[in-house]
Amino acid sequence: MDFEKIYQEKKLIIENNIYSYLPSLDEKSIKVYNAMRYSLEAGGKRLRPVLLLSACEFCDGDIYQALPYACAIEMIHTYSLIHDDLPSMDNDDFRRGKPSNHKVYGEAIAILAGDGLLNTAMEIICIDISSSIKNLETTTKKVLAASEIFEASGCKGMIGGQAADIDFEKKELSEDVLNYIHIKKTSALLTACIRAGAILGNADEEVLADLTEFAKNMGLAFQIT
Repeated sequence: MDFEKIYQEKKLIIENNIYSYLPSLDEKSIKVYNAMRYSLEAGGKRLRPVLLLSACEFCDGDIYQALPYACAIEMIHTYSLIHDDLPSMDNDDFRRGKPSNHKVYGEAIAILAGDGLLNTAMEIICIDISSSIKNLETTTKKVLAASEIFEASGCKGMIGGQAADIDFEKKELSEDVLNYIHIKKTSALLTACIRAGAILGNADEEVLADLTEFAKNMGLAFQIT
């Protein structure tokens, strides 16, 4: 098995499709579209969508059926990076070797670009769910996968972890608090990628439990590294 080749093949699938999911905007609001696309085009590993597609494939699912969810989760990740870089958060001027979104478009548009990517991700998933509404089994899988992504990116996951990170900044941390931040801020979304992909790929409960344990440990290792 050539890991790098498999990884690059799935990454290319994401690159070839993700921009088609961006909304068509009126010329009067094109600046926010440009800002959204600017951060999506900044590059990155595309690790989260590749994990989602891989988990789906591992469970004998069709990765192209999972593609909307993979692209949506990359948009959620990208929105979080835009907001993380803001002066009120981490105050970073560069991201992936390029000026941060707010350095190019200003803070207000950067906030809206992040909001736009988050909302677009939700739209992508909801539209995909509605496309199979007459098939109860398929719709159930999609709703369960969506709930994994939405919860992990919300206050019970990434947002909650970021809030705790800010609150405990420059304070001495207990192991419990540090693990909480790592699990919520990073591991939650990585776990959601794998669980959502596995659900879309028809994983049974035993396989889903094993993949969940793997994902949590990988998320912690990722954050520690």
